[in-house]
Amino acid sequence: MIRPSLFLSRAFLLDAVVSGAMAVLLTLDAGALAPLLGLPESLLSETGLFLIAYTALVGWLATRQSMPKNLVIIVIAGNVAWTVASIGLLFSNVVTPNLLGQIFIAGQAIVPGAIAELQYIGLRRSSGTLAA
Repeated sequence: MIRPSLFLSRAFLLDAVVSGAMAVLLTLDAGALAPLLGLPESLLSETGLFLIAYTALVGWLATRQSMPKNLVIIVIAGNVAWTVASIGLLFSNVVTPNLLGQIFIAGQAIVPGAIAELQYIGLRRSSGTLAA
């Protein structure tokens, strides 16, 4: 366990707010967004459902006075993986988004990458291992 710095807690809170907003948007409006973005409705709605659970996790972590260090590292790695996967999706032939869809996917790469960087900085500023 680590004692999170205020920076780390706020980075997790930012992640929860941004992910939560995307979860609501994608879950409730996948049908309307799909033709606007040129992306499959199922991809959007399933991503939204995943983000509901993810938001709950990072929101919970943001409120902790101590955090499991391994879980913090997994969340940071997950944000990096999301960034890499989003970039990969842009260059694959799996989907054929229109220009707005390409911008949307690029945003899905940039934002989690930036949040991962903030979380990493926050982790480095956090207190060392706490007694269990």
